[in-house]
Amino acid sequence: MDQEYRLDKHAFECLSQFRYQLRCFLRHSEDICRRYGLTPLQYQLLLHLQGFRGRNWATVGELADRLQSKHHGTVALINRCEQLELVERCQGREDRRQIEVHLTAKGAELVSQIAAEHQPELQLLQKDMAFPAWGSKA
Repeated sequence: MDQEYRLDKHAFECLSQFRYQLRCFLRHSEDICRRYGLTPLQYQLLLHLQGFRGRNWATVGELADRLQSKHHGTVALINRCEQLELVERCQGREDRRQIEVHLTAKGAELVSQIAAEHQPELQLLQKDMAFPAWGSKA
């Protein structure tokens, strides 16, 4: 770390509140995903495909990065989503060694429904996250 930060009581209170609000959002998200028969990771995979900047597909490596997961774990997750007919693999257009992962129509519909259910909680989280600076530089 280039600079040290000293955290006062207020900084710890803000950090605690941030983690609490984040956890509330994640718990709410987990509940929504389960109602739709998906794990939170399966939903995140679909979300990252739908929300990938500039195109409507991603490579396994790009998805692993977005999920902060190992390559083999991401492949296993893609396999499970493929079995559910939510995604499909295609050979790369420019580099035939690469695999593109695309949402199916079923996957796109499901991620849209789940994302819509997240909106009220997301808006609440955004409202509650307006914090002042959390610490002072030493």
